[in-house]
Amino acid sequence: MATEAPETRIVENYRVACDGGEGALGHPRVWLQIPRETGYVECPYCDAMLIHRDFEGKV
Repeated sequence: MATEAPETRIVENYRVACDGGEGALGHPRVWLQIPRETGYVECPYCDAMLIHRDFEGKV
């Protein structure tokens, strides 16, 4: 059985929140800071990759 790839989201801000989506089936909301050097951060709960729009296509 194959594992689904983590979600990738393009975001507008360098400080973002992730709650895993899916309402009650998500995870606790965490605030993440995207480093300006790399342009992305991964959520420690759901492994979603949050990419700042300035780095779209570069990560």
